[in-house]
Amino acid sequence: MKARVTVTLKTGILDPQGKAIEGALKSLGIDGVASVRQGKVFDIELAGADKAKAQAALKDAADKLLANTVIENYRVEIV
Repeated sequence: MKARVTVTLKTGILDPQGKAIEGALKSLGIDGVASVRQGKVFDIELAGADKAKAQAALKDAADKLLANTVIENYRVEIV
């Protein structure tokens, strides 16, 4: 089974890397970029077929390791 955990900064948290990417895109001549927020994506392959168990395990992993839940949100998807 494959899963994806997407981690993004919470609204209101400053994103200096996103600002740097935004500036770089504009300097490359890419018009219409209003703002950029960056994040992380983890593609994880799991053994087993129990989706509920996998979802719970990945939420636990995100809470403990993959995301800093003080400043980041995460989304778990079974793909």
